[in-house]
Amino acid sequence: MGAVTGMLAQADLERMVSEREIDTVIVAFTDMQGRLTGKRVSARLFVEDIAAHGAECCNYLLAVDVENNTVDGYTMSSWETGYGDMVMTPDFDTLRVIPWLPATALVMADLSWTDGRPVTQAPRSILNRQIERLAEKGLVPYAATELEFIVFDDSFRSAWAAGYKGLTPATDYNIDYAMLASTRMEPLLRDIRLGMDGAGMYCEGVKGECNFGQQEIGFRYDHARITCDNHTIYKNGAKEIADQHGKSLTFMAKFDEREGNSCHIHISLRGEDGSAVFADDSAEDGMSPLFRSFIAGQLATMRELSLCYAPNINSYKRFAEGSFAPTAVAWGFDNRTCSLRVVGHGAGMRLENRAPGGDVNQYLAVSALIAGGLYGIENELELPEPVSGNAYTSGAERLPTTLGEAAELFERSEVARAAFGDDVVEHYLNYARVELKAYNAAVTDWERVRGFERL
Repeated sequence: MGAVTGMLAQADLERMVSEREIDTVIVAFTDMQGRLTGKRVSARLFVEDIAAHGAECCNYLLAVDVENNTVDGYTMSSWETGYGDMVMTPDFDTLRVIPWLPATALVMADLSWTDGRPVTQAPRSILNRQIERLAEKGLVPYAATELEFIVFDDSFRSAWAAGYKGLTPATDYNIDYAMLASTRMEPLLRDIRLGMDGAGMYCEGVKGECNFGQQEIGFRYDHARITCDNHTIYKNGAKEIADQHGKSLTFMAKFDEREGNSCHIHISLRGEDGSAVFADDSAEDGMSPLFRSFIAGQLATMRELSLCYAPNINSYKRFAEGSFAPTAVAWGFDNRTCSLRVVGHGAGMRLENRAPGGDVNQYLAVSALIAGGLYGIENELELPEPVSGNAYTSGAERLPTTLGEAAELFERSEVARAAFGDDVVEHYLNYARVELKAYNAAVTDWERVRGFERL
């Protein structure tokens, strides 16, 4: 076992199972909603059978709503097709111990049909295809995701019982970069940080954010697929550790009318030899022509690919002017009012996309970043001048303001259909339509307060 990193080779797992250090293996994947999904299996069965052959799961796991209800409109999974199986094939590069769960290891899986064909609609499959497209050009993607969350003193079960009303945030005021109030959460935050380090991640640190009880734990950048795998494990694990502390936390894009939870995504490309292809020391701004076209591709496709960055009804409530969440399709150097922010220099030069919230499916968002960037590179798009002032008032084109608008743009996107395939586009359009139908049928507290007596 790698005592420092927490990552395991298959032989390490076999030894630990034989010595009864590991008795449970979680075989998991990320579903449409970005959740860790799978099954716990006997470690003995995993070693003797599943390691070689995979494990089955029902294909409706990629065709349900947020409440895990089966819904109509998915061609890959329905009552008419019998809700058959998919195969979870372990990716042993992701095998690790899970320190906050006793005697437990976890491995991420790729999904295929029982005849061996990949399930193209699976988020990891979508990202794998975009990584392959980059590889055809000798390029390798690196990424980091910055997830924010809000901590509450209420447990998850008591929060549920209260209908998520009247919850007590873990602090009483704005704690952006504050140390004193954040220290109240440190027993929980420390357990999350050390737990993730023990599960093979490189935790850089934690800082307070603007909303009450809001924090951000940052992790070192890595290959895009590794970052996306780690993101899912961390997000699920943070909730499990909070539950063990009798607390709860949310990654909702917009929990209340104060600052929302963001998930800024940093991305850069390298050559297969590790060269920093975004940088050009001879250029006045340090940016290579490839990087400029990559950003231009983001600008050209951001609106039509917004469904990948903001996948839920609640996502669009985060896009508020003057909130540090973007509204303008604009780029700038170290300008936090823009949706695209260029930071770093030399080998560290990279693009930060500030559109995603904490509810994002990171595989889809990084896939969209790659697809948009490749569109810019392949068409040698010219990059407009950066926004140096306030992008909120710059007159730049706006991000979509509703899920419905984003879905319409995604449906018409030739870039999305060329990059992802019609089957993927139609699958995630159906996801958006299911959410819109459910939302439009719901009667909210806001409506009752405004209309019960006064209308």
